Amino acid sequence: MPSRVADAVADAMTAGMCQRGSLTPVQRRTEETVGAARAALGDLLGTDPRGVVVGRSMTALTFEMARTLAQGWGPGDEVVVSRLDHDSNIRPWVLAAEARGATVRWLDFDPATAELHDVREVLSERTRLVAVTAASNLLGTRPDVAAISAAAHEVGALVYVDAVHLAAHAVVDRTALGADLVACSPYKFFGPHLGAVAADPALLETLSPDKLLPSTDAVPERFELGTLPYEMLAGVTAAVDALADLVAQPADRPRRERLAVSLTGLEVHEETLLARLLDGVDRLPGVRVHGAPARRTPTVLLGVEGHDPVAVQEHLVTHDVLAPAGSFYALEASRHAGLGDTGGVRVGLSPYTTADEVDRLLAGLASL
Repeated sequence: MPSRVADAVADAMTAGMCQRGSLTPVQRRTEETVGAARAALGDLLGTDPRGVVVGRSMTALTFEMARTLAQGWGPGDEVVVSRLDHDSNIRPWVLAAEARGATVRWLDFDPATAELHDVREVLSERTRLVAVTAASNLLGTRPDVAAISAAAHEVGALVYVDAVHLAAHAVVDRTALGADLVACSPYKFFGPHLGAVAADPALLETLSPDKLLPSTDAVPERFELGTLPYEMLAGVTAAVDALADLVAQPADRPRRERLAVSLTGLEVHEETLLARLLDGVDRLPGVRVHGAPARRTPTVLLGVEGHDPVAVQEHLVTHDVLAPAGSFYALEASRHAGLGDTGGVRVGLSPYTTADEVDRLLAGLASL
């Protein structure tokens, strides 16, 4: 986490916070902290900040959104979920559909390439929602979400996009993705542990979530249960600013533009390291990369012949490399890829990753 994020959290906690309002300096500070976080997330996701909902986690918010959207579902309605997704964008929709008697249809992927099949194969006039990831946290695949959204909208379905894994690596644009709702987790881009879901405020106005009687009915607050974690929201703003500042540029340039420049530069950095990693792995006998998507994040799932993933993780730790083993809550993806519940060894590159670290990983794998 950048020090500026931790400092922002600490400063907010020690400056004094209370209920939001406009009468006192403390109330105004609290109100401004919330507004600044929504604005930052709006810039990050390419969406109207008035439609940004924050909560405990992306998983918690997705469960809430699933329960709310499912209010109008019933027998004969259909919901599409992808086997490529993290379970947080599968199980909430599956459970909500089951509770309403709706049918769940599965969008599969090719285990060899980790590319999704054509979504039109599972769409119908009864499809009410399509839930899909913008980037697989297990295999790195970046599906053509815009095309999936266009197909879903043709049959009148809403599209819920999990951008948790993508937001730390590339520019996210809710409109360009065609997402009616897009979700992210600030801790993935070096912020505090929170979740956010963004939508057009007009869509949120049509939804009626469960809430307390005295709590406001205003959007987006009607979706936010209890008092917000103001100090964490200060950290969210700082995290988005840190991303925007990855590449030096004029400070007076709009933050959305600075984010685009910085994240484009980040992609170049990470793609260079990814090419180095993949080329090195290709030279190692017995080491396999699971999936070969045409477009991906710098996330690679490895298998080493004759070695359990946990044993590989433990070995790499002795080389000062943390490449954890598992399915990382993408259980459906792991099973469909033929890896069962065990998964593989996941290697993830970030802004702070260096070529020397990639080489250390390769050396560790070569010594198995």
